[in-house]
Amino acid sequence: MTDRVILTYGTFDLFHVGHLRLLKRLSALGDKLIVGCSTDEFNSIKGKSTAIPYAHRVEILEACRYVDQVIPEEDWAQKRDDVQRYGVGLFAMGDDWAGKFDELRDLCDVLYLPRTENISTTELKALIQAMRGPASS
Repeated sequence: MTDRVILTYGTFDLFHVGHLRLLKRLSALGDKLIVGCSTDEFNSIKGKSTAIPYAHRVEILEACRYVDQVIPEEDWAQKRDDVQRYGVGLFAMGDDWAGKFDELRDLCDVLYLPRTENISTTELKALIQAMRGPASS
C-alpha cells in the first residue's frame, strides 16, 4: 500500500491558529502533507503583499510538525504538474476556493475545508493597522 500524499497551497503570511488548524486537519487525512507556499513574486502577480518574506514563511512551515515538505508556488498552472510529480492522492484547499480546482479530480480527490471562524490574515492585517492608529503627520 502506498502512502496517501496530501497537497495544499497558500501564502501563510502572519502564520496564525487558522493556518495551524488547517495543516493539522490535512495531515490527519493522509501520510504525507506537502505545502505549496506562494513566493513573493507570485503574490505580486496575484496583487497580494506579505508582511513576512517567502524564506521566513517557508521556515515557519517547515518547523510545523504537521508539514512534511514545502515547495514553492510560482504560478497558477503548476498545480496539475505538482499533483502528478508528487503522486498526490488528495488536493485540499480552504472552502473559499470551492469549485476552483475541480479540474484536478481526474488525477486525485479534491477537498475544500471550512476555514477557522473569526480568524484570517486579512482580518489580522486590518486589526494591526487599526492598532497603529491614524497616521501622524
